[in-house]
Amino acid sequence: MSDRKPYPSDLSDERWELIRPVIISWKGRHPSVSGHQGHYDMREIVNAILYQARTGCQWRYLPHDLPPHSAVCDPLGDRIGGAREHSR
Repeated sequence: MSDRKPYPSDLSDERWELIRPVIISWKGRHPSVSGHQGHYDMREIVNAILYQARTGCQWRYLPHDLPPHSAVCDPLGDRIGGAREHSR
């Protein structure tokens, strides 16, 4: 986990271990269109999504100690953590 103070919406270590294999597998099957690997931890990406879902804040108002909204989602809503879903 990061050095920041956790939010109540953050995943516990136990819950992260439950979903980690699924997230890592998904990320492996959905590489970034640009080939960029990203520099944000996937757990922090998930924590940002959970924070937004819990608080209802606008994506641009995510706290500064979470990954920026541009790393979490895009206006089309088809990118998570820098990977874009291909629809072909």
